Amino acid sequence: MDGSTNSLDDVSAESSTEFPDRLSLMEVRLQAQEDEITLLKSSLADALRKLRLHDQQIPLLKQQLIAVNPAAARVLNQSCYVDGFARSCRLSSSSLDGFHHTSNSHISNTAENGEGGAKTISSHKPSTCDRCAQTEPWIPNHETVPLALTQAAQILSLEDALTESIPFADETLIKLRREEEDVDEVESGKDQTWSSIVEDAIQPTTIRTLQKQLSKGSEDSQGSCPQTPTSSSPAPPKEPTSNPHGGLLSPIREGEKMLVRRNSEKSRDSQEKTKQRLSKKAASSTNLLTRSPSLESRAKDLISSTGQSIKMFIRGRPITMYIPSNILNYEELRMDLPLQKLDLDWVYGYRGRDCRANLYLLPSGEAVYFIACVVVLYHIRNQTQRHYQKHTDCVRCLAIHPDKVRVASGQTAGVDKDGKPLQPFVHIWDSKTLVTLQQIGLGTFERGVGALTFSSSDAGTLLCVIDDSNEHMLSVWDWNKNIKHVEVKSTNEAILAVDFSPTDTNNIISCGKSHVYFWTMSTGTLTKKQGIFGKYKKPKFVLCFVFSLTGDVLTGDSEGNILTWGKSAADTKTLGKGAKETFQIMKQTRAHEGSVFAMCVLQGGAILSGGGKDRKVIRWSADLAPERECEIPEKFGAVRTIADVDGEELLVGTTRNAILRGTFSDGFVAIVQGHVDEMWGLATHPTQNIFISCGNDRQVCVWNAEDHKLDWCTTLEESGLCADFSPNGAVVSVGLSTGRWVVLDLQTKEVVSDLTDGNEQLSVMRYSPDGSFLAVGSHDNLIYIYNVTEGGRRYTRFGKCTGHSSFITHLDWSKDGKYIMSNSGDYEILYWDVASGCKLLRNRFESKDREWASYTCVLGFHVMGVWLEGSDGTDINALCRSHSESMVAVADDFCKVHLFQYPCPKPKAPSYKYEGHGSHVTNVRFTHNDSHLLSMGGKDTCILQWRVKGAAPGDHSKEHLASSSSVCSSSSSPVNGT
Repeated sequence: MDGSTNSLDDVSAESSTEFPDRLSLMEVRLQAQEDEITLLKSSLADALRKLRLHDQQIPLLKQQLIAVNPAAARVLNQSCYVDGFARSCRLSSSSLDGFHHTSNSHISNTAENGEGGAKTISSHKPSTCDRCAQTEPWIPNHETVPLALTQAAQILSLEDALTESIPFADETLIKLRREEEDVDEVESGKDQTWSSIVEDAIQPTTIRTLQKQLSKGSEDSQGSCPQTPTSSSPAPPKEPTSNPHGGLLSPIREGEKMLVRRNSEKSRDSQEKTKQRLSKKAASSTNLLTRSPSLESRAKDLISSTGQSIKMFIRGRPITMYIPSNILNYEELRMDLPLQKLDLDWVYGYRGRDCRANLYLLPSGEAVYFIACVVVLYHIRNQTQRHYQKHTDCVRCLAIHPDKVRVASGQTAGVDKDGKPLQPFVHIWDSKTLVTLQQIGLGTFERGVGALTFSSSDAGTLLCVIDDSNEHMLSVWDWNKNIKHVEVKSTNEAILAVDFSPTDTNNIISCGKSHVYFWTMSTGTLTKKQGIFGKYKKPKFVLCFVFSLTGDVLTGDSEGNILTWGKSAADTKTLGKGAKETFQIMKQTRAHEGSVFAMCVLQGGAILSGGGKDRKVIRWSADLAPERECEIPEKFGAVRTIADVDGEELLVGTTRNAILRGTFSDGFVAIVQGHVDEMWGLATHPTQNIFISCGNDRQVCVWNAEDHKLDWCTTLEESGLCADFSPNGAVVSVGLSTGRWVVLDLQTKEVVSDLTDGNEQLSVMRYSPDGSFLAVGSHDNLIYIYNVTEGGRRYTRFGKCTGHSSFITHLDWSKDGKYIMSNSGDYEILYWDVASGCKLLRNRFESKDREWASYTCVLGFHVMGVWLEGSDGTDINALCRSHSESMVAVADDFCKVHLFQYPCPKPKAPSYKYEGHGSHVTNVRFTHNDSHLLSMGGKDTCILQWRVKGAAPGDHSKEHLASSSSVCSSSSSPVNGT
């Protein structure tokens, strides 16, 4: 049973090492396919709606033709009443010769459909014969509102009336709002992201004015349409008759106007669908009317007085943004690079969960390790960091030159933003100056570099590299000259470690899954001999090995044993040459329960070993007699690697991404800690240099951004996906993956509130500026609003915002704390009046000048410029505006952090681009005084702290954290539109 457990443990430990890139590619493809399916469903729904619209627009467009051109009216009037009977004549395309319309109108499409659209409405009329295609109900003492107007425009006028008198159901409001957003016909075939023209916004008041003008003009041109009776004592109106669809006509009073509403005897859903279809065409129909020569001048003035909008496309879906009033000329807006730049200040985390031999101590007192794309040099006593940042993807292995100054680091291949694989390479660089000395293997290695080592007997002239291809190619390089001496296929199995013999450069040893290979290099060739286990049980993995001072090879395996391989009498001159018995197992020592993950040789010949399952570090004598041992705390995981400091003090890297420092007598404490799984939740304290992080490892961590330390950490029952500090800074709320959310006290670390909203994951938590409300965004498409009392310790449900058709992704509060702006997974931008009962604001035009306390929504006028052409909507995961409102940081899906000026409402806005993350960047946040920016990687489990420099005078960012002792090496590259 123990053997089975060990095997499973080893498989788990090695699987991500063997095929990390393949799994990453599959996950990327799966996510892309899911996005495609979601968008395909949305596109199909839009197509069906457009088909229904076309079927019902023929009568409406006939009326538009009548309104804009009397000649068209005469053609339409061929369908007239004769002796009480209707005689219908089909409108032919030839009859429309001379009628002018633009390419954006839908006349030609609907005209071809003949009379297959919606039917006209009939009602009781005077006995006088008329020539109108539609008639109006008799309304006493009021101006006639002709039904010959555009029905879509009537619907908009009707909605304005109903908002003051008759409340609609939530569902009706939702659908009317959605269709109002689509100001023009959806051009689903477009691939470009941006609309090249600026559109004028038409408000319902404008449409209502146009209705009156059209009404009079239409009546004058037709002449014989019946007028409203003028009797001094009006008779009651006749009972309206059913329309062809079974609906009734009922008048609704709005001030001194009388609007007509269609009451259907069918289900409520049918009524809502009808309004949805008609309201969608309202704006485009009015645009058609305004193109009429007779109305062009009048409509132009009305439109310019109500404001403008610009349309942005994401995967063919139009998103209308309204231009704020303080922008007089959108086209003349100038987009510049921000005044500020970023420098990498600190790296939180260590990659120990799936990498080996990645922790070393330099003579300078700096510990060298890596995470994401950064190699960190951490000075233990001074508590400062330097960073080597020349890698373009995740660093996977590390080797120290015999001079203890030069370092070799190898990276994985990765993929570009189009999913194409990039080429991996190895960098050799100077740890004192951080200058790259050589780059080798570009175009030679495949998938990534899995292991590498310097030779030692020849002063480090050669470098051995094993890549992550199927054959795990082993190559030996003269790295100074960038010359490859030899390359050979090693094995199809995973290789975990490689090293030169300390006494002979021509002999190399490698180990991995179920093997130990002894290599001999001669005249440009490499030959291998496999180690024979003989009577000893062959382990599933040989995880590590070292050379003893006597020249023996000691291997640690997945069975928990240390095997001593000694040279036989057959050949004592070279390793792996001659008979198979050249290296034989001389001794087996039971070392650990579970795997032996790491081994280290001390200067006096003593040996250190680190265990997996038992989490022990054991000191052995030269002849493998146990001397001392200690156990690593369970919260830090198993031992991954060991580095000797001075013979007594040790550095231990663990599988839970921590680096420990200590001795056998005093124990070990963590000097580096981090998350161990994908992270999403990030929030900064409103007044202190503190931030919080949470992720799929169920850990909630509170960090000190000034001291660069973990203040405290707690483990929850579910994954944490979002978080926010209350404005008073006393508590922090954390949203979980199950719909549950908790509130933690920062001082006591206790849970002061525990509530649940729905059964789907929560994606955003946001307190109002005064702390009186908390908004909780969920994947069930709802935003839950809570009243907050007792300093953030008591929460009562206030209401919920219902209207999004997809999951909530981001939201922000207005500065007055009364309104919310929210984004969803299908690229909606909605606005909510929370103070009035969480009402949806259907007219987004009214929110164009509203000021927002924070800006984290990725869709909005002020941040349109952060999107690239052809973006699929998931390319940007998060953004954050600085508190000074002068810059905005963006986290993208391609491992980059961007810094734009704020606002950036024009396409292809220039930005500074920063690299360092090895996975999609999931979140970004500025500290309370804008002195630093924090960025969070997803699967790289890394948090990067960037120093903001070059702030303008008076900017909040002139106040920097007290971290001047930290030295960093980073670079920024300005890019246009990225």
